[in-house]
Amino acid sequence: GNVVDLAVGVVIGAAFGKIVSSLVKDIITPLLGMVLGGVDFTSLHFGYGKSAVMYGNFIQTIFDFLIIAASIFMFVKVFNKLTSKKEEEKEEEIPEPTKEEELLGEIRDLLKQQNSSKDRA
Repeated sequence: GNVVDLAVGVVIGAAFGKIVSSLVKDIITPLLGMVLGGVDFTSLHFGYGKSAVMYGNFIQTIFDFLIIAASIFMFVKVFNKLTSKKEEEKEEEIPEPTKEEELLGEIRDLLKQQNSSKDRA
């Protein structure tokens, strides 16, 4: 039911997050580093003495989040588009009337004819 679907979604979402994090960390960030002259966000910091504020890690985490959010957004858009096409196909399919429905339609038409002929008389 819905609980199982939700559990599967959470597990797949976590795995997808790891894949996208690896994509950002291992591929996109090094490529940006090459383009921008070897910038590594994680090494950025400021501090005094032994204390340091590692704002580069924060920038990297924000970057990871933006890539993950964009990837999930695109996945949901594609999924919704595919789902809506299937629903449109279901709506377009009009089932053929059964024998009973055809007979009921004929009876309805005959009753309409009888009522209209009584109204004229």
